[in-house]
Amino acid sequence: MKCGADYEGKSPYYLRQGVLDRVIQAQERLQQLHPDWQIQIFDAYRPVEVQQYMVDYTFRQVVADRNLDLDKLSALETEKIFQDVYKIWAIPSFDLETPPPHSTGAAIDITIVDKHGKPIEMGSPIDEMSDRSLPEYFAKSEDPVARKYHHNRQLLCQVMTYAGFHRHPDEWWHFSIGDQLWAWLNNKSDPQHPIPAYYGRAI
Repeated sequence: MKCGADYEGKSPYYLRQGVLDRVIQAQERLQQLHPDWQIQIFDAYRPVEVQQYMVDYTFRQVVADRNLDLDKLSALETEKIFQDVYKIWAIPSFDLETPPPHSTGAAIDITIVDKHGKPIEMGSPIDEMSDRSLPEYFAKSEDPVARKYHHNRQLLCQVMTYAGFHRHPDEWWHFSIGDQLWAWLNNKSDPQHPIPAYYGRAI
């Protein structure tokens, strides 16, 4: 599996049926706009154990990329790196009340591919730890290429929002429906009509 993570026989593409139905709805909307384009699933279900693995893996990768010595990190340096890691990877909580989004079977990392199966340009790869991952990063750019990136991100958001999903505020590729993040985003935008999450941790 991804980066060697052990899913213990579970599929990383598992989604709850209600979520899958909405993905199909989003795909149908995309095809109305671009008949030859498709939504490509990069990642979906992630057991909490895999979430922990990816946090630890990314932490070690950041340490290596920054030419740091893992055994000589101070507590402050360690905390700062974890803060950066948690911008991309949710805290791997085993508390059933606060599951990581991907551990609910209701969150999905996606992009769009063209008729040749090639991903359209979004300006940064999925899971990149930089400001380029922010959905609106290219919104104010005057550069034609950057404007195209923004347009493509907006298209992805448009078709997913059409199907009822909410986009992660810090990740252009992450969408969910029915989980705690989705409920929080919904209630933030419509505080007069709060709704609870209806998907918890998938066990």
